[in-house]
Amino acid sequence: MENEKKLKKNPLSLQLDPNLFDRASDEEKEQIVTRRESVSFMKDAMRRLAKNKMAMACLIVLIVITLIAIFVPMVYPYNYTQQDVTGKYLQPFEYSKKEMARINAGEKIFPHIMGTDNLGRDYCIRVIYGTRISLLVGFISALIVVFIGIIYGSISGYFGGRVDLIMMRIVDIIYSLPDVLIVILLSVAIKDMISNSKNELVVKLGAGMISIFIVFGLLYWVGMARQVRGQILSIKEQEYVLAARAMGASPAHIIRKHMIPNCVSVIIITAAMQIPSAIFTESFLSFVGMGVSMPMPSLGSLASDARGGLVSYPYMLLFPALSIFLIVLSFNLLGNGLRDAFDPKLRS
Repeated sequence: MENEKKLKKNPLSLQLDPNLFDRASDEEKEQIVTRRESVSFMKDAMRRLAKNKMAMACLIVLIVITLIAIFVPMVYPYNYTQQDVTGKYLQPFEYSKKEMARINAGEKIFPHIMGTDNLGRDYCIRVIYGTRISLLVGFISALIVVFIGIIYGSISGYFGGRVDLIMMRIVDIIYSLPDVLIVILLSVAIKDMISNSKNELVVKLGAGMISIFIVFGLLYWVGMARQVRGQILSIKEQEYVLAARAMGASPAHIIRKHMIPNCVSVIIITAAMQIPSAIFTESFLSFVGMGVSMPMPSLGSLASDARGGLVSYPYMLLFPALSIFLIVLSFNLLGNGLRDAFDPKLRS
């Protein structure tokens, strides 16, 4: 520093004399440098989600429930249609007279973990199948909502003007339609189609399930469309969109390559919130008899069947209600965690 040339200061200048200061050494410069690893937006959001203990606990609960619903029926010794007239309304881990005779004969019998219902069917496997149906409805409905909502909302937001006005008025009309009434009408209309159908999957799902999927495809995508439209309206004013237009990119290319990837956070959050809504709707419709066709169990239909014996057999209502509670609560809390993780204002 002593060999460095002294800086000259203008005597009329009001600035501080630079000769009063010493240059910082390389070690001192390193101490004040704040380094942060360069990560993508998605990776940063997943890291913040991993730090949310409540959201991660709910994610683990949902994974465990999903694995149980998928794999347990493969190894479970009872079927959801298997009946035992001598074992009606058995308590959890209780055996029927026929089973007791087999046990006394030296045979090993797997216990009824949740008891049996009014027809002697194992209640545990029926709750597991009901959980599988609820999760199936939730995920398929979310896929339908995401697919339709993204396409509709992105077109409306990108073109704007009269196109946006007409498309949003259609959304307002759909918002005003009573979904339960449409489910009833569709169930009546689809029954004839199913009775004449030779497709095993269509017959197994029944009028109730197919009408639920159709209703979600017709009505429940409007929330996703509005969310995507709002994001597109703000994104289309960005410079990179203008550059893509100047280079001659088509609207479909701009929407697919530049706009929708920047809406992924809104899409994920809305889809996560849509799944519990779909599960609750399906459970409600099954509870009132417009959901899954018998003998296929649903959590809503199991809860409805348990109303008659609520005083004598409260466990029959407890197990399906607890399953609905855990699934819906876990998805809602996970959705809240995703919303916080994808919010750039919370980035530290």
